[in-house]
Parts: sequence; structure tokens; C-alpha cells
Amino acid sequence: MSEKRSQREIFDVFIIGGGINGCGIARDAAGRGLKVGLAEMGDLASATSSASTKLFHGGLRYLEYFELRLVREALIEREVLLQAMPHISWPMRFVLPYHPDMRFDRQTPASRLLGWTMPWTRGQRPSWMIRSGLFMYDHLGGRKILPGTTSVDLRNDPAGVPINDKFTKAYEYSDCWVEDARLVVLNARDAEARGAHIMVRTKVTRAVRDAGVWKITLQNSETGASRQVQASMLVNAAGPWVKDVLEEIAHADTRESVRLVRGSHIVTRKLFDHDKCYFFQGPDGRIVFAIPYESDFTLIGTTDLEHDRADTKPVCTEEEKAYLIQLASDYFKRPITEEDVVWTYSGVRPLYDDGASSATAATRDYVLKVDSDGDAPLLSIFGGKITTYRKLAEAALEKISAHVPGATGKWTAGAPLPGGNFPVDGVPALIAKAQADYPFLDAAWAKRLVRAYGTELWQVLGDAVELSDLGVLFGYNLTEREVAWLMDKEFARTTDDVLWRRSKLGLRLDAEQVAALDKFMKGVRGGAPDAA
Repeated sequence: MSEKRSQREIFDVFIIGGGINGCGIARDAAGRGLKVGLAEMGDLASATSSASTKLFHGGLRYLEYFELRLVREALIEREVLLQAMPHISWPMRFVLPYHPDMRFDRQTPASRLLGWTMPWTRGQRPSWMIRSGLFMYDHLGGRKILPGTTSVDLRNDPAGVPINDKFTKAYEYSDCWVEDARLVVLNARDAEARGAHIMVRTKVTRAVRDAGVWKITLQNSETGASRQVQASMLVNAAGPWVKDVLEEIAHADTRESVRLVRGSHIVTRKLFDHDKCYFFQGPDGRIVFAIPYESDFTLIGTTDLEHDRADTKPVCTEEEKAYLIQLASDYFKRPITEEDVVWTYSGVRPLYDDGASSATAATRDYVLKVDSDGDAPLLSIFGGKITTYRKLAEAALEKISAHVPGATGKWTAGAPLPGGNFPVDGVPALIAKAQADYPFLDAAWAKRLVRAYGTELWQVLGDAVELSDLGVLFGYNLTEREVAWLMDKEFARTTDDVLWRRSKLGLRLDAEQVAALDKFMKGVRGGAPDAA
């Protein structure tokens, strides 16, 4: 092994897991001057972090469980994150139709405290309760950018057009959209730019303490090649596999555990023409969002069901699909049918097991545990939510800094992600500039590229003067030059990486186009260096 390679393989911190928590910690740690390695056994964001409802939100319903600290932290973070990534995150307005006759079977701490166990009020969320919750939601987080809550008369507001006429009143509040998988990739790219070594398709097969350090065995998932690296501290950010890593890889004893909860979504043909979202309450107490998605579709989700094993691939079951169709159909004038559904996806949320009675009631807060046995510390991440990933990373660095010397102070709050160095309201101007500089871009294409790459769009398209300069057009508006960027800069290796995580163009391309893309990517990969 060369001296350069040997030095590269000795880390201050080594992270297992390339989801949002792992990549967020890698970015923060690298920016503080630590030598960071990260291994992801598949693609970045290939599990939980690409299967969310894609929202930066405070968690309105968490107020019912008195998760005030979590809600406050998340509400503050919405605007911090929005300013750091205005290309992949943007404000959205959510319309909550009010149904005065709706009653709920599920009990919450708040409902019990307020006496909702009475037969005549059991489970009901009265109007004053919703207003009070939204007032807290508006004010807990020191909101500065996002507009506050308003009342909506659905009988004469555009948001009421697709809604069943029995709903006449609604409340409208703010949260933010985020492209979840791109969020992970951009954190990984920024971590790499700051010196981190990001290894995709690389599985940690063994980690042992030896003379006060971790000796970590890596195996490339594509080639089968193995090697060993060394780290002063190991971070277990394996998400649904966090307990498996503790027990089977690091052989550490722990009483902590995770509760695996499956959240499923359906994507339908576009159900309404405006850009607002809906917050629907079900009779079982669950809430479901209906969100404009990729211009021509509507995203509906999510469910909350127990999931047995991390290695069991989550899928949206027929029962879950039927549940989402039925709940949304209760609110829309035109009922949704199975024929409207064009795609489904499902992810496993690794919630900290706090002993809650149901998956819905389980905490969304995060818990960080350090095992420092043998002077080679192990930090394990339990739970967490996408909105608080940056705060989780800061909390993790506090734990890391207590064991690994040399880290500088906090820095991520004001630092944009790659491509995000422009104002929150600057997307229209970037789209106009992109069309002026690249006249072959139509409005939809320019918008997609700005929303994906922000100010890096000009690096993606380079010196192109006409469409033919971008190489092969694989379908819709995906070109060879963009794919080359994704493979060279964004760790993409397969068509799924490109079509379902770096973008959602899988909704647009047919089987023949996907096959052509696959052939091209395999040809490029044939001469590529080992991913690890």
C-alpha cells in the first residue's frame, strides 16, 4: 500500500451509514478539521432517507404528544435549512380542512389531559384546539421568513375547488418541501469537498477495538474486494440497521433499541391545479398529506405500521395503498381510483424505542449513545427526523469532540450546501438566467435543473451552445452531460441512483429509455476506478 493510501486510511472518525444522519455528521466533522471516512453499503440515501414525505416541518401532530422541545427545534431549523438550500427546499402552504363532526378512536396524552375520554367528546379535535395548536406552531420557533396561519373559506377559495363540499372551513399554515435524497447527496459532496472520504457500495463487515483504536474491515459491494481502515472513533449511523451494527459488527452490548416503522406513500396523476398542499385527518387519528409533486403528479402519504426486520425490503402493501386512497377520497370531490396511482414507495423509519403503545405514538426525537469501553469510543444514533439532521450532527460532534481532540466549533448554520448560494426567493431569477444563457432550455427543463443544481447548473451544462452539445438525450430532458455529472460528482452508479434518487425522472422514462441509460452507465463504469 502506498504511503498516500495508508495515510488516507487512518481516520479520526469513521461513519457507518450514508443516510442523512451519517452524511450530515460527516459534513459537520470534516468542516471542523477532523479526518472523516464514511461507508455506505448501497447508494447514498438508498433506504430511509429517500423514502420520506419530503418535508422540513415542525411536526404539528407531535404537539399532541407534548414533544415541545423537538417541535421547537424543528420549527427553528426549517428556516435555517431553507436559507442554506433554496434550490432543493422551498416554502409550501398546507390547507387543513376542518370537519366539526369528525371523531377519532385514538387517544393521545393531550386528549387524555383535556378530558377527551368522556363519551361525548372522545377523541374529538375541536376548532379551538386546532387554532391553539397552530398558534403554538406559529410562535414556538421564532418564525421570520414563513407566513403564519390564516383561516380559509373553502367555498370561495381555489384550495376548496377539489375538496368535497361538506368541508367549508380550513386552516392554512406554513412548512417547507425538501428533495430528501438530494439533501443527502449534497451533504456528502460538501463533506468530500472538506476532506472526507465518502465510500459508496462499501459495506463494513467487521469492526474491532485494538490498542485503543477501531480496526474496520470494508468490503466493496461491487467487486468483493476487502481492506482494513483505522479510526479513533466509530459512528454507527446505520438507521434501521443500527442495532444490527452494534450486535453483529461491533459486538457491543446495549440496552437501547429501535422501533422499525414503515411509512408508505402513493403517487397519483395530478389531482388539483394549485401549488398548495393538504393536511387530511383520518377517523383513526392518522394524518395524511396530499402534496403537488414533480409538476404533473400528487404525492399522498404516509402510513405508520410496525416493520419486523431491517433486511426486509419495505413495500407499500395493497392494504396501505387502499387506506391512502380511501382516506384521501373522503376529502376530494372526485374519488381516487387504483388507476390513478402511478407509483408507490415505502421506507422504514428507525425510531428510538421509548415503549410507546403504537407506531404513531413513538417519539420522533433522537437519542445519541456513546460506548467508550476500551478507550475506542462508539457513538450510535437512534431515531431522528430529516428536519433536525443538522442539529443532530451538532449534538453528535459534541459527543465526538469529548473523545477526539482537534475539532473546531460549530459552523453549519450559515453555510449553504453546494448550489445553494443564492437568496431564498431567487429561483425565478436563476431560471430566467439559465434560459438566457442556454436558449435550448424550455421553462420546465430550466426549472428542473435549477431545483436540482441551483447555481451549479452552469457547471453541469458547461459551454453547451445547442442541445446537441449535451450528448445523448435519454428521454424527457435527461442528457448525457447531466448523467456524466451525476456519475462524476454525485456518486451515482446505477439507473436507480439517477432516476429515483438524484432525480425522479423514473416517473418519465419508459423501459426502452431506461435500458439505453443503463447501457451507457455500464459503459462508463467499465473504465471507472473502484468505488471505495
